[in-house]
Amino acid sequence: MGVNVAIVGATGLVGRTFIKVLEERNFPIDKLYLFASKRSAGQKLLFKENEYTVEELTENSFDKDIKIALFSAGATVSKKYAPIAAERGVTVIDNSSAWRMDDNVPLVVPEVNPQDIKWNKGIIANPNCSTIQMVVPLKPLHDRYKIKRIVVSTYQAVSGAGKKGVDDLERTLNGEKNQCFPYPIANNCIPHIDVFLPDGYTKEELKMINETKKIMGDNSIKVSPTTVRVPVKNSHSESVNIEFEKPYQMEDLKEVLRNAPEVVLMDDPENNIYPVATIATGHDEVFVGRIRRDETVYSGLNMWIVADNIRKGAASNAVQIAELLIKESHSL
Repeated sequence: MGVNVAIVGATGLVGRTFIKVLEERNFPIDKLYLFASKRSAGQKLLFKENEYTVEELTENSFDKDIKIALFSAGATVSKKYAPIAAERGVTVIDNSSAWRMDDNVPLVVPEVNPQDIKWNKGIIANPNCSTIQMVVPLKPLHDRYKIKRIVVSTYQAVSGAGKKGVDDLERTLNGEKNQCFPYPIANNCIPHIDVFLPDGYTKEELKMINETKKIMGDNSIKVSPTTVRVPVKNSHSESVNIEFEKPYQMEDLKEVLRNAPEVVLMDDPENNIYPVATIATGHDEVFVGRIRRDETVYSGLNMWIVADNIRKGAASNAVQIAELLIKESHSL
Protein backbone atom coordinates (compact mmCIF):
# COMPACT_ATOMS: atom_id res chain seq x y z
CA MET A 1 0.00 0.00 0.00
CA GLY A 2 1.35 3.40 -0.97
CA VAL A 3 0.72 6.81 0.56
CA ASN A 4 -0.25 10.07 -1.10
CA VAL A 5 2.71 12.44 -1.23
CA ALA A 6 3.01 16.13 -2.14
CA ILE A 7 6.14 18.04 -3.09
CA VAL A 8 6.09 21.80 -2.52
CA GLY A 9 8.71 23.62 -4.56
CA ALA A 10 8.79 20.76 -7.05
CA THR A 11 10.55 22.65 -9.85
CA GLY A 12 13.55 23.81 -7.77
CA LEU A 13 16.90 22.02 -7.39
CA VAL A 14 15.86 20.26 -4.18
CA GLY A 15 12.31 19.65 -5.40
CA ARG A 16 13.53 17.85 -8.50
CA THR A 17 15.94 15.86 -6.33
CA PHE A 18 13.03 14.86 -4.04
CA ILE A 19 11.45 13.25 -7.11
CA LYS A 20 14.69 11.52 -8.09
CA VAL A 21 15.37 10.18 -4.59
CA LEU A 22 11.77 8.98 -4.09
CA GLU A 23 12.11 7.03 -7.33
CA GLU A 24 15.56 5.62 -6.52
CA ARG A 25 14.52 4.48 -3.05
CA ASN A 26 11.25 3.03 -4.38
CA PHE A 27 9.25 5.03 -1.84
CA PRO A 28 5.70 3.61 -1.59
CA ILE A 29 3.65 6.30 -3.35
CA ASP A 30 0.02 5.92 -4.34
CA LYS A 31 -0.65 9.45 -5.63
CA LEU A 32 1.94 12.17 -6.17
CA TYR A 33 1.07 15.87 -6.20
CA LEU A 34 3.53 18.53 -7.36
CA PHE A 35 3.15 22.14 -6.22
CA ALA A 36 5.12 25.28 -7.01
CA SER A 37 4.64 29.01 -7.52
CA LYS A 38 2.21 30.43 -10.04
CA ARG A 39 5.00 31.08 -12.57
CA SER A 40 6.10 27.41 -12.43
CA ALA A 41 2.61 25.92 -12.57
CA GLY A 42 1.90 23.93 -15.69
CA GLN A 43 5.40 22.50 -16.03
CA LYS A 44 5.61 18.74 -16.64
CA LEU A 45 7.89 16.53 -14.54
CA LEU A 46 8.52 12.78 -14.77
CA PHE A 47 8.25 10.30 -11.91
CA LYS A 48 8.70 6.60 -12.70
CA GLU A 49 8.16 7.35 -16.40
CA ASN A 50 4.79 8.98 -15.71
CA GLU A 51 4.27 12.66 -16.47
CA TYR A 52 2.90 14.94 -13.75
CA THR A 53 1.71 18.52 -14.13
CA VAL A 54 2.90 21.03 -11.54
CA GLU A 55 0.01 22.80 -9.82
CA GLU A 56 0.04 26.27 -8.29
CA LEU A 57 0.35 26.14 -4.49
CA THR A 58 -2.73 27.64 -2.84
CA GLU A 59 -4.43 27.50 0.55
CA ASN A 60 -6.70 24.78 -0.87
CA SER A 61 -3.90 22.54 -2.14
CA PHE A 62 -4.04 20.32 0.95
CA ASP A 63 -7.78 19.71 0.80
CA LYS A 64 -6.77 16.55 -1.06
CA ASP A 65 -6.05 13.28 0.78
CA ILE A 66 -2.31 13.85 1.28
CA LYS A 67 -0.35 11.94 3.94
CA ILE A 68 3.17 13.45 3.64
CA ALA A 69 4.33 16.74 2.13
CA LEU A 70 7.97 17.47 1.35
CA PHE A 71 8.56 21.24 1.38
CA SER A 72 11.48 23.06 -0.23
CA ALA A 73 10.16 26.45 -1.27
CA GLY A 74 11.79 28.80 1.26
CA ALA A 75 10.93 29.92 4.78
CA THR A 76 8.21 32.39 3.80
CA VAL A 77 6.21 29.74 1.95
CA SER A 78 6.76 27.21 4.75
CA LYS A 79 5.63 29.61 7.46
CA LYS A 80 2.36 30.19 5.59
CA TYR A 81 1.52 26.79 4.15
CA ALA A 82 3.04 24.20 6.52
CA PRO A 83 0.50 24.96 9.30
CA ILE A 84 -2.34 24.80 6.75
CA ALA A 85 -1.15 21.38 5.63
CA ALA A 86 -0.70 20.16 9.22
CA GLU A 87 -4.23 21.26 10.09
CA ARG A 88 -5.48 19.04 7.22
CA GLY A 89 -3.74 16.03 8.77
CA VAL A 90 -0.68 16.15 6.51
CA THR A 91 2.77 15.53 8.02
CA VAL A 92 5.08 18.21 6.64
CA ILE A 93 8.83 17.62 6.29
CA ASP A 94 10.22 21.09 5.76
CA ASN A 95 13.61 21.84 4.23
CA SER A 96 13.63 25.57 5.02
CA SER A 97 14.91 27.35 8.14
CA ALA A 98 11.35 28.30 9.17
CA TRP A 99 10.75 25.70 11.88
CA ARG A 100 14.18 24.35 12.82
CA MET A 101 14.56 26.11 16.14
CA ASP A 102 10.88 25.92 17.13
CA ASP A 103 10.70 24.02 20.43
CA ASN A 104 7.52 22.27 19.25
CA VAL A 105 9.07 20.99 16.00
CA PRO A 106 11.55 18.09 15.90
CA LEU A 107 14.75 18.67 13.91
CA VAL A 108 15.76 15.29 12.57
CA VAL A 109 18.72 13.49 11.02
CA PRO A 110 17.65 9.83 10.83
CA GLU A 111 21.10 8.42 11.68
CA VAL A 112 21.33 10.68 14.76
CA ASN A 113 17.94 11.29 16.42
CA PRO A 114 15.22 9.20 14.69
CA GLN A 115 13.29 8.97 17.96
CA ASP A 116 12.40 12.66 17.75
CA ILE A 117 9.91 12.15 14.92
CA LYS A 118 7.56 10.55 17.48
CA TRP A 119 6.70 13.88 19.12
CA ASN A 120 5.96 15.79 15.90
CA LYS A 121 2.71 17.79 15.80
CA GLY A 122 2.40 17.76 12.02
CA ILE A 123 5.69 19.47 11.09
CA ILE A 124 9.22 17.99 11.08
CA ALA A 125 12.18 20.20 10.20
CA ASN A 126 15.02 19.13 7.95
CA PRO A 127 18.30 20.65 9.23
CA ASN A 128 20.71 22.89 7.38
CA CYS A 129 22.86 21.02 4.84
CA SER A 130 26.19 21.80 6.52
CA THR A 131 24.86 20.70 9.92
CA ILE A 132 23.45 17.39 8.65
CA GLN A 133 26.72 16.11 7.22
CA MET A 134 28.67 17.12 10.33
CA VAL A 135 26.45 15.47 12.94
CA VAL A 136 26.19 12.10 11.12
CA PRO A 137 29.80 11.10 11.95
CA LEU A 138 30.00 13.20 15.13
CA LYS A 139 27.05 11.60 16.94
CA PRO A 140 28.66 8.14 17.42
CA LEU A 141 31.88 9.85 18.51
CA HIS A 142 29.93 11.99 20.98
CA ASP A 143 28.24 8.90 22.38
CA ARG A 144 31.63 7.29 22.94
CA TYR A 145 33.96 10.14 23.92
CA LYS A 146 31.67 13.15 24.74
CA ILE A 147 32.34 16.19 22.58
CA LYS A 148 33.16 19.41 24.46
CA ARG A 149 33.89 21.72 21.55
CA ILE A 150 33.72 21.81 17.74
CA VAL A 151 35.57 24.25 15.49
CA VAL A 152 34.33 23.91 11.93
CA SER A 153 35.20 25.67 8.68
CA THR A 154 32.95 24.86 5.74
CA TYR A 155 33.71 24.87 2.03
CA GLN A 156 30.20 25.09 0.61
CA ALA A 157 29.26 24.45 -3.01
CA VAL A 158 27.28 26.97 -5.05
CA SER A 159 24.34 24.55 -5.41
CA GLY A 160 23.61 25.36 -1.76
CA ALA A 161 22.30 28.69 -3.06
CA GLY A 162 20.06 26.93 -5.57
CA LYS A 163 20.02 27.23 -9.35
CA LYS A 164 20.92 30.91 -9.14
CA GLY A 165 24.14 29.95 -7.33
CA VAL A 166 25.10 27.40 -9.98
CA ASP A 167 24.30 29.95 -12.70
CA ASP A 168 26.49 32.53 -10.98
CA LEU A 169 29.48 30.17 -10.97
CA GLU A 170 29.07 29.50 -14.69
CA ARG A 171 28.48 33.21 -15.35
CA THR A 172 31.58 34.42 -13.51
CA LEU A 173 33.76 31.64 -14.93
CA ASN A 174 32.89 33.19 -18.29
CA GLY A 175 34.00 36.61 -17.07
CA GLU A 176 30.46 37.97 -16.66
CA LYS A 177 29.28 40.02 -13.69
CA ASN A 178 28.15 38.25 -10.50
CA GLN A 179 24.41 38.39 -9.72
CA CYS A 180 23.93 35.98 -6.80
CA PHE A 181 26.99 36.28 -4.57
CA PRO A 182 28.54 39.54 -3.28
CA TYR A 183 31.75 38.85 -5.24
CA PRO A 184 32.47 36.76 -8.34
CA ILE A 185 32.51 33.17 -7.05
CA ALA A 186 34.88 32.12 -9.85
CA ASN A 187 38.43 32.08 -8.43
CA ASN A 188 37.21 33.22 -5.00
CA CYS A 189 36.37 31.76 -1.60
CA ILE A 190 33.72 34.01 -0.06
CA PRO A 191 33.46 33.88 3.79
CA HIS A 192 29.85 35.02 3.73
CA ILE A 193 26.78 32.76 3.60
CA ASP A 194 23.41 34.29 4.51
CA VAL A 195 23.26 37.67 6.28
CA PHE A 196 25.67 39.03 8.87
CA LEU A 197 24.43 39.37 12.46
CA PRO A 198 25.44 42.11 14.96
CA ASP A 199 28.11 39.86 16.53
CA GLY A 200 29.88 39.38 13.19
CA TYR A 201 28.70 35.81 12.62
CA THR A 202 26.38 34.97 9.72
CA LYS A 203 22.98 33.31 10.00
CA GLU A 204 24.46 30.20 8.38
CA GLU A 205 27.02 30.00 11.18
CA LEU A 206 24.34 30.52 13.82
CA LYS A 207 22.35 27.65 12.27
CA MET A 208 25.32 25.31 12.73
CA ILE A 209 25.69 26.33 16.38
CA ASN A 210 22.05 25.99 17.39
CA GLU A 211 21.03 23.06 15.18
CA THR A 212 23.97 20.90 16.28
CA LYS A 213 22.95 21.24 19.92
CA LYS A 214 19.28 20.49 19.19
CA ILE A 215 19.94 17.45 16.97
CA MET A 216 22.57 15.97 19.29
CA GLY A 217 20.36 16.68 22.30
CA ASP A 218 23.21 18.36 24.22
CA ASN A 219 23.31 22.11 24.84
CA SER A 220 26.74 21.85 26.46
CA ILE A 221 28.51 21.30 23.12
CA LYS A 222 30.36 24.46 22.07
CA VAL A 223 30.42 25.12 18.32
CA SER A 224 32.62 27.73 16.59
CA PRO A 225 31.88 27.87 12.84
CA THR A 226 33.14 29.79 9.81
CA THR A 227 31.07 29.14 6.68
CA VAL A 228 32.61 29.79 3.27
CA ARG A 229 31.21 29.61 -0.26
CA VAL A 230 33.68 28.07 -2.73
CA PRO A 231 33.72 27.73 -6.55
CA VAL A 232 32.56 24.09 -6.50
CA LYS A 233 29.30 23.13 -8.21
CA ASN A 234 28.07 20.48 -5.79
CA SER A 235 28.88 18.81 -2.43
CA HIS A 236 30.02 20.60 0.70
CA SER A 237 33.34 19.93 2.44
CA GLU A 238 34.15 20.67 6.09
CA SER A 239 37.30 20.87 8.16
CA VAL A 240 36.24 19.86 11.67
CA ASN A 241 38.30 20.11 14.85
CA ILE A 242 36.86 18.30 17.87
CA GLU A 243 37.80 18.37 21.54
CA PHE A 244 36.59 15.37 23.57
CA GLU A 245 36.15 15.00 27.32
CA LYS A 246 37.40 11.40 27.27
CA PRO A 247 40.65 10.05 25.80
CA TYR A 248 40.58 7.91 22.67
CA GLN A 249 42.74 5.40 20.85
CA MET A 250 42.94 6.24 17.16
CA GLU A 251 42.15 2.75 15.87
CA ASP A 252 39.17 2.47 18.22
CA LEU A 253 37.89 5.85 17.05
CA LYS A 254 38.20 4.84 13.40
CA GLU A 255 36.34 1.62 14.17
CA VAL A 256 33.48 3.69 15.62
CA LEU A 257 33.32 5.60 12.33
CA ARG A 258 33.53 2.43 10.23
CA ASN A 259 30.49 1.07 12.05
CA ALA A 260 28.51 4.34 11.99
CA PRO A 261 25.38 4.28 9.81
CA GLU A 262 25.78 5.96 6.39
CA VAL A 263 29.41 6.94 7.08
CA VAL A 264 32.10 6.00 4.56
CA LEU A 265 35.64 6.10 5.92
CA MET A 266 38.20 7.18 3.28
CA ASP A 267 41.39 7.62 5.24
CA ASP A 268 44.56 6.39 3.55
CA PRO A 269 46.60 9.57 2.96
CA GLU A 270 49.70 7.67 1.82
CA ASN A 271 47.71 6.57 -1.21
CA ASN A 272 45.90 9.92 -1.62
CA ILE A 273 42.64 8.41 -0.39
CA TYR A 274 40.41 11.02 1.23
CA PRO A 275 36.98 12.44 0.38
CA VAL A 276 36.48 15.12 -2.28
CA ALA A 277 33.35 16.73 -3.69
CA THR A 278 33.26 14.75 -6.93
CA ILE A 279 33.32 11.47 -4.99
CA ALA A 280 30.41 12.48 -2.73
CA THR A 281 28.20 13.91 -5.48
CA GLY A 282 25.30 11.62 -6.31
CA HIS A 283 25.54 9.67 -3.06
CA ASP A 284 23.58 9.74 0.22
CA GLU A 285 26.45 8.69 2.51
CA VAL A 286 28.73 11.05 4.43
CA PHE A 287 32.42 10.63 3.59
CA VAL A 288 35.11 11.11 6.26
CA GLY A 289 38.91 11.24 6.04
CA ARG A 290 42.12 13.13 6.94
CA ILE A 291 41.68 11.86 10.50
CA ARG A 292 44.52 12.88 12.80
CA ARG A 293 45.11 13.72 16.42
CA ASP A 294 45.17 17.36 17.53
CA GLU A 295 48.08 17.47 19.97
CA THR A 296 47.33 21.03 21.12
CA VAL A 297 44.55 19.93 23.49
CA TYR A 298 43.99 17.02 25.89
CA SER A 299 41.85 14.87 23.57
CA GLY A 300 41.60 16.56 20.20
CA LEU A 301 40.89 15.37 16.67
CA ASN A 302 40.91 16.80 13.16
CA MET A 303 38.79 15.35 10.38
CA TRP A 304 37.51 16.18 6.88
CA ILE A 305 33.83 15.59 6.07
CA VAL A 306 32.26 15.69 2.59
CA ALA A 307 28.66 15.08 1.47
CA ASP A 308 26.28 15.88 -1.37
CA ASN A 309 24.46 18.96 -0.05
CA ILE A 310 21.45 18.57 -2.35
CA ARG A 311 20.97 14.89 -1.53
CA LYS A 312 22.03 14.09 2.06
CA GLY A 313 22.06 17.78 2.92
CA ALA A 314 18.46 18.24 1.79
CA ALA A 315 16.34 15.88 -0.33
CA SER A 316 17.60 12.46 0.77
CA ASN A 317 17.51 13.35 4.47
CA ALA A 318 13.88 14.47 4.08
CA VAL A 319 12.93 11.26 2.24
CA GLN A 320 14.64 9.22 4.96
CA ILE A 321 12.47 11.03 7.51
CA ALA A 322 9.41 10.15 5.41
CA GLU A 323 10.54 6.50 5.42
CA LEU A 324 10.73 6.64 9.23
CA LEU A 325 7.17 8.00 9.33
CA ILE A 326 5.93 5.08 7.20
CA LYS A 327 7.80 2.60 9.40
CA GLU A 328 6.40 4.25 12.54
CA SER A 329 2.80 4.14 11.24
CA HIS A 330 3.17 0.45 10.33
CA SER A 331 4.45 -0.40 13.81
CA LEU A 332 1.50 1.19 15.58
